[in-house]
Amino acid sequence: MIVLRGIRRSFQVGDQVVHALRDVELTLTDGDYAAVMGPSGSGKSTLLNILGLLDRPDAGSYTLDGTETTTLPEERRARLRRERIGFVFQAFHLIARLTAAENVELPLMLAGQPIRERRRRVAAALETMGLTPRANHRPDQLSGGQRQRVAIARATVTEPRLILADEPTGNLDRASGEDVIAALEALNAQGLTLVVVTHDQALGARARRRIRMDDGAIVT
Repeated sequence: MIVLRGIRRSFQVGDQVVHALRDVELTLTDGDYAAVMGPSGSGKSTLLNILGLLDRPDAGSYTLDGTETTTLPEERRARLRRERIGFVFQAFHLIARLTAAENVELPLMLAGQPIRERRRRVAAALETMGLTPRANHRPDQLSGGQRQRVAIARATVTEPRLILADEPTGNLDRASGEDVIAALEALNAQGLTLVVVTHDQALGARARRRIRMDDGAIVT
């Protein structure tokens, strides 16, 4: 369960103050599938950063699974982020010198998981994404769609409750994008909460909830 109340976030840009989020109110229940839409500069990415505990609001309350996150020390926020949240980005953010399996394994290594458990989870995540035959390939040996599916496997290998996807099909052709969205929706069908930021109207229409933003506020 996610509850945002009165979330505000501003940035100083030169001599001006930009109000990126204005009194945002939002509730997401477990298993929700929401698309965050709106023009550039409307606050979509800032909202995603707040939800992902990558940024702190200037004011307001953000409760994640019963924990008020805005006042937590950074170490506790990092632990919540590592254990509860998976991220999928438009640019994949894979490490070029690592294989697909090694990229997926990385967050488990950082979390201190034993090697046998790491290997079990990596194998299961790659199988779920249909990538077992590509496990030992580096990113430059994979198609765009395969790289994004590696990124999804990496995001889910820690067994998070929430997946945040920022323009996950933005760098893909239509067919590869369909494959990636189908993979994310399959995870949502298993009970993960999925929040997708997108400019793609067709992609947004697939979500059960559509959150439209403008000028830092949720308008519908």
